[in-house]
Amino acid sequence: MQTRYRQGLATLPLAAACAAAHAGPLPVVDARMGEQVVAIPAKIGGADITLQTTIYKPPGDGPFPVLFMNHGKNGGDAHQQPRARYPVISREFVKRGYAVVIPMRQGFAGSGGTYVNSHCQAKLNGEDQASSLYFAMAYAMKQPWADQQHVIIAGQSHGGLTAIAAGSHNISGVQGVINFAGGVNSRSHCNWQAALVDAFKAYGAVSTTPSIWFYGANDQHFGPKLAAEMYAAYTGAGGKAQLVAYGPFKRDAHSMSSSPDGVAIWLPETTRFLQGVGMPTEIKYTIKESR
Repeated sequence: MQTRYRQGLATLPLAAACAAAHAGPLPVVDARMGEQVVAIPAKIGGADITLQTTIYKPPGDGPFPVLFMNHGKNGGDAHQQPRARYPVISREFVKRGYAVVIPMRQGFAGSGGTYVNSHCQAKLNGEDQASSLYFAMAYAMKQPWADQQHVIIAGQSHGGLTAIAAGSHNISGVQGVINFAGGVNSRSHCNWQAALVDAFKAYGAVSTTPSIWFYGANDQHFGPKLAAEMYAAYTGAGGKAQLVAYGPFKRDAHSMSSSPDGVAIWLPETTRFLQGVGMPTEIKYTIKESR
């Protein structure tokens, strides 16, 4: 268990070293990265629905290590939220030979069902959200292109809570969890901050999956004090985590992971984390720039 405090933007020594290790030009992947949108069947709460899911893959048959990336929630009707694509994160992982799977959970965007609003019961909320992820994982892990033993679960904001909840189930093949500003808040009259701390404590008590957490100094949803409390609760209960508490990022660090400028913050630490849990980090492809 380790906390690293960072100020400002970092350099990319590990990524540069990986790129420099290649003697010749790398294979080029189209800017769309083989993007597919599939409807994954799911049965949640007794209802048969489909989950609108984006998949990026490098060329070839694989098997590829898999990143499952979980989205956050915008304000308003979840069905009006656009399909999540996470191009910045997806590019960095596809460059390293990963397939990236981004499921829209129950009630979001083009997925069926109704969004489950249980903000004041944060642990239950995370578990409810993870129920959609499990169907996407079951689908993807049956595909011939998926390496079932080299899997990472990640998520941003509400998706970060989803990732931590799923990671607590110690799923076979899942080597680590990446939490980008994970949590869920509520406008209801309840102590949602305390509920979040309790949720992370409960997850940490049963999880054996290593994780890395990113929270910025000017996160408008989950500030440094709350992030530190969640981390202390999680690790104090036995959870394995490294907290990267970095400085301010633009106007709101909550969206750091989606910004091209944020790569310099999360990629070096993530590279070290991936190496530590036995996941590949070598750059294998060049992504063609989109026009």
